[in-house]
Amino acid sequence: MAERKLAPREVVARREGEVWYLESALKLEAPPARLGDLLRRAASRAPDRDFLIERCEDGLRRVTYREALRAAEGVGDWLVRDRRGEGPVVALSGNSVDHALVMLGCFLAGVPFVPVSPAYSLMSQDFAKLRAVVTLVRPSVIYLETEAPFGRPLAELRALVDDVPLLVGRREAPLSDAALSVGELFARKPNGELRAREAAITPDHIAKVLFTSGSTGFPKGVPNTHRMLCSNQQMIAQCWPFLEEDEPLVMVDWLPWSHTFGGNHNFNMVLFHAGTLFVDEGKPTDALVSASLRNLREVPPTLYFNVPAGYAALVPRLEQDDDLRRAFFSRLQVMFYAAAALPPDLWTRLVALAKRSTEHDIFMTTAWGSTETSPLATSAHFRVERSGNIGLPAPGVSLKLVPNESKLEVRVKGPNVMQGYLNEPELTKHAFDDEGYYRIGDAVRFAEEGDPASGLVFDGRVAEDFKLASGTWVSVTGVRTGVVAAAAGLLADVVVCGHDREYLALLAWPSVGACQALVGRDDPIEELVNDDAVRARVREGLMAWNAKNSGSSTRIQRLLLLCDPPSIDAGEITDKGYTNQRAVVMRRAADVERVYDPVSDESTIDVRVTG
Repeated sequence: MAERKLAPREVVARREGEVWYLESALKLEAPPARLGDLLRRAASRAPDRDFLIERCEDGLRRVTYREALRAAEGVGDWLVRDRRGEGPVVALSGNSVDHALVMLGCFLAGVPFVPVSPAYSLMSQDFAKLRAVVTLVRPSVIYLETEAPFGRPLAELRALVDDVPLLVGRREAPLSDAALSVGELFARKPNGELRAREAAITPDHIAKVLFTSGSTGFPKGVPNTHRMLCSNQQMIAQCWPFLEEDEPLVMVDWLPWSHTFGGNHNFNMVLFHAGTLFVDEGKPTDALVSASLRNLREVPPTLYFNVPAGYAALVPRLEQDDDLRRAFFSRLQVMFYAAAALPPDLWTRLVALAKRSTEHDIFMTTAWGSTETSPLATSAHFRVERSGNIGLPAPGVSLKLVPNESKLEVRVKGPNVMQGYLNEPELTKHAFDDEGYYRIGDAVRFAEEGDPASGLVFDGRVAEDFKLASGTWVSVTGVRTGVVAAAAGLLADVVVCGHDREYLALLAWPSVGACQALVGRDDPIEELVNDDAVRARVREGLMAWNAKNSGSSTRIQRLLLLCDPPSIDAGEITDKGYTNQRAVVMRRAADVERVYDPVSDESTIDVRVTG
């Protein structure tokens, strides 16, 4: 099989003093005007192709593009003619076919859709983030896959949503008096009013409001317009022209639609190219990964998207199960990671698995962006030999690289970038510089010094890096990913400490499954952190890291193993698995003091060189 056809590796770069400006050499072609246009185009192009698949009790539920358009029109008709109030539709439950059909109906009707992280309802203890979101958007409709799990959060929100009707997935019965089955909406026959409303939607109308993970406080609402989302998919199509030339794309994806990776990048890519999406009910955890593996066997993907934690859960299973490995790679064209850096050992193992499994070309790549950029702003639309290179600006995107302490801070401008945060004028004011570039807060460097065409390497969050007491800058991202890789799977994640200290130390969460495999017992985490074999193996990994990283900005001297997981309520982690360095250090100040206490306790691993 021939290699995938990719956009040329070309960039237009200019330098003004110490500031770089980068743009793609490709001009952005005109995107569709509305997301509803994508659905209608796909239904015309491939009406009987499976669009959405999910697993049900009696097998696989499959919805074609023809059926999806009919159902979405029914939802849109109800929203236009029978909805009370002007507020958006808020979804509290996670990914499902019905969730997707309600969202598509909103796109047709010009009603903003707000998918809220289910963790705010089902994992939170205080519902503070849920209240903040609902207070800000004031919904006119709430969608739930099923009512029962949401009884307590809805009771907490009673003063805000008491008169708001509930739409409930059609598998729920019996319904409460306040609820309406989406199945009734899917069967509605729209009149001309819906098409008139749809025609009036402009590219600058809000299609969605997505909320950031709350890493710097309460979640911020990011209005995503039709222009932002459609132009972003046009950018991807121009970076990956093979999507229109190869077989129809098939995706098996668990990534939550309350986040921009799964909800915008992946879902809209399927829609843009009339592909098929298996809505994966699994997750990269020991309890739920088996569901994903079953789905990957049954419907092998052509494109596979995941975060590094997802690949960390998948790779050992592929190495151990030949049948799964053969099925997974049987028609795979692309493996894509995002949201965090892929550890080098996972990259190497994936390459080895691909070579064992297939003779056809598999493109391994990534991109970079955020909720505020729809999300893609750069694309590695060229071959790279290792992880880390986030590529070049996508067509239509302009990047501005500004010196910031020891790094290059990257800022973004383009039709995919938000105009501002929802009802947050002060935040919006400070989010853009005097040239209109969005201050995303990340740093980058050239893959080859001074050569923009070599691509950009993510160089961490500007706000995460710090100085040691000596004045030496510490690049947190490089240390975190390097140490996790050196620990050979025993550490799920680490947080780097050392601001104004003499040396670096780590707070770390063990990978329970890997540690249990090492000791050969299903011990709880409280016992694993004190197990001699676990501690010895982690210490070996740290010593191996230190042998190659002896400078004060990279060498680790102490590590504290933590038992209690990062808190989503406190903003320590998102439900996609990204750990917020700053929030953890602030919330766990006592643990930071413990790891620097000269008297080691039994959970601290000391690798200081003495004598």
